[in-house]
Amino acid sequence: MSTTRRGLAVRLGGWSTRHRKSAIIGWLLFVVVVAVVGGMSGSRQMTNSENGAGDSARAQKVLEDAGLSTPAGEMVMLRSTDPDGWRAAARDLTARLEKTGETARIQPPVRSASGREGLVAFQLKGDPDTAGERVKPVLDAVAATESAHRGITAHEFGDATAQHELDGMLKNDFKKAEFTAVPLALGILLVVFGALVAALLPVLLGVTACIGTFGLLALVSHQLPLYDSTNSVMFLVGLAVGVDYCLFYLRRERDERAAGRDAETALRIAAETSGRAVLVSGITVMLAMSGMFLSGLMLFQGFAVATLLVVLMAMLGSVTVLPATLSWLGDRVDKGRVPLLNRRRDKGAHASGGISGTLMKPVLARPKLFAAVSAALLLVMCAPALGMKTENLGMEDQFGSDAPLTVAYKEITGAFPGGPAPAEVVVRADDISSPRFGAAVTDFKRQLADSGRFGKAVEVELHAEQGVARIEVPLAGNGENATSQRALDTLRDDLVPDVLGPVSDEAYVGGELAENRDFTDQLKTDIAPVFVFIAAVTFLLMLVCFRSLPIAIVSILLNLLSVGAAYGTMTAVFQHGWGAELLGMEPAGAIESWMPLFVLVILFGLSMDYHVFVVSRIREAHDRGLTTREAIREGIRTTAGSVTGAATIMVAVFSVLALLRMQDMQQMGVGLAVAVLVDATLVRMLLLPSAMALLGERTWYLPRALRWLPNVSHGEAPAPAESRPLVGADR
Repeated sequence: MSTTRRGLAVRLGGWSTRHRKSAIIGWLLFVVVVAVVGGMSGSRQMTNSENGAGDSARAQKVLEDAGLSTPAGEMVMLRSTDPDGWRAAARDLTARLEKTGETARIQPPVRSASGREGLVAFQLKGDPDTAGERVKPVLDAVAATESAHRGITAHEFGDATAQHELDGMLKNDFKKAEFTAVPLALGILLVVFGALVAALLPVLLGVTACIGTFGLLALVSHQLPLYDSTNSVMFLVGLAVGVDYCLFYLRRERDERAAGRDAETALRIAAETSGRAVLVSGITVMLAMSGMFLSGLMLFQGFAVATLLVVLMAMLGSVTVLPATLSWLGDRVDKGRVPLLNRRRDKGAHASGGISGTLMKPVLARPKLFAAVSAALLLVMCAPALGMKTENLGMEDQFGSDAPLTVAYKEITGAFPGGPAPAEVVVRADDISSPRFGAAVTDFKRQLADSGRFGKAVEVELHAEQGVARIEVPLAGNGENATSQRALDTLRDDLVPDVLGPVSDEAYVGGELAENRDFTDQLKTDIAPVFVFIAAVTFLLMLVCFRSLPIAIVSILLNLLSVGAAYGTMTAVFQHGWGAELLGMEPAGAIESWMPLFVLVILFGLSMDYHVFVVSRIREAHDRGLTTREAIREGIRTTAGSVTGAATIMVAVFSVLALLRMQDMQQMGVGLAVAVLVDATLVRMLLLPSAMALLGERTWYLPRALRWLPNVSHGEAPAPAESRPLVGADR
């Protein structure tokens, strides 16, 4: 098995270099074909029920199965300085809305308690999923009304306006992130390699891997629908992973050439070492990402498919088209040298890592001190996570308190509590037209009024043909606070089961608040099995790869510290507000509910990139006969440049997310960037070598019961005399 595993990367690289035209052109054709076919097939987005959980998702499923959709509701609040001074503006607004041809069911204005506000409610015609694309004439009508009436202030909020704002923000922000990430990666690679061709190669590989994955995801989406931002998140993760794999492979090949190896030997060694590490790392990342399939949420299953596919594409490209391209370019890969950046000496690979080599002297001389200090620093970073609070962030938290949509939401909920976010009771019964069912609905409305926890504007829609009733119930409070939560509990625990349950086959409570709660509850249930799965998979892979029980255990512990540091930083910045103002961010007081699970899986996967490459180089040196301490010194020193470059690229790419306007994207960007930075510095440069130095030769301990595990080689294998050369070709 060791021969097979060691030889796979060499065989793939050998075939690619001997048939480099086939490898390069075949890769490009594959990427183009799947991108075109995927684009032609289109992409399917998740429905509301598929994106939800619990009773709220079941409520949406009943509506979808009945062919019913909740119309996009809108509300416009008109405020005047004098009581009832808004009425003329309300009549004008109603006329303008009717002229747009986009509205339906425009309700008579509702007067606020103070009399200075009037609320005009209406719906948009057509598919609610595309309402955001058709709401512009309505927005113009509201703006025109406000301009035409002096002393009138208008605030609009609803499904369509929120969708319009969110779609525009996400589209612009992710486009900005994608177009910023590529130049950032290219600039960092220019510093790492000091040559334009060498810097372009990893970027081109990463980008083509992402383009191919876009096409594959479009095809897959017809079986597993995707969330609308899945492609953008996949692009950033895929670019970082693809560039890193290519960087490690290319850096090893360049190091071997600089050490005086001929082109054939340098490529063979790169395939045998970095190529093998790419395969191990890629498989580890993919298996870790597959833990998201254990989630009960389709959102994470879509993320899992996206990351699996892009890592697979990046991994295959790195061990096939990359060696073929390097064989074709030869030393021309160093063309386009940039003055002052290319500082590589002709002393070979071991000339690199000067700073890390200097750092290793005190670390290995006093491993207890450095292990204690670095572990203490990491635990301090983790500490805020003990008080982490998670919730589905509301409008103000996501967009910021000054965003027009947030201001409109706050103004409307302040003047008309329970307006913008009512609960939605969905009931399915054999005969909703029966007197018994009608009496139950009447009793339900009476008890709603008697409880004092709900608004007065209860709306009932009966769809006799489908056997479905939909009841909108305004919740007291602002739709998110404790008052609204108690109202929802009353609906779910008492009123719906006691009053509507006896006359229905199915009765569920949905709506925005219910959806948020169900989603959060499902996440709390999911995180434990997902964590156990990825921890077990990582442990087993490290045990098989390095034949070392201590290495497997240390891998899990180090990953947990990196994840903990990310959690702690996110909690400190976005929940407690420490340093948020300095970073230009507005703390939300909580962490987005899906963020901990997503960050856990992503970091457990990505941190294995550095871990596998660093520990593989240490094991390689140890297998050559060096003591563990000498092997640590050489392994850290020779991988320092590559790890630093790869980490810098990941930190830069993820930092782009922190510059976006959405709070959850900011949290993701800060968490991932900090975790990768900590992982590549404190963890890999201090804690890992000091822990291995303390273990000494016990680092490689394997219980007798596990001696049957395959002995995977981590170094270069001698080229068999009868083998075909790795560099050769169809020219």
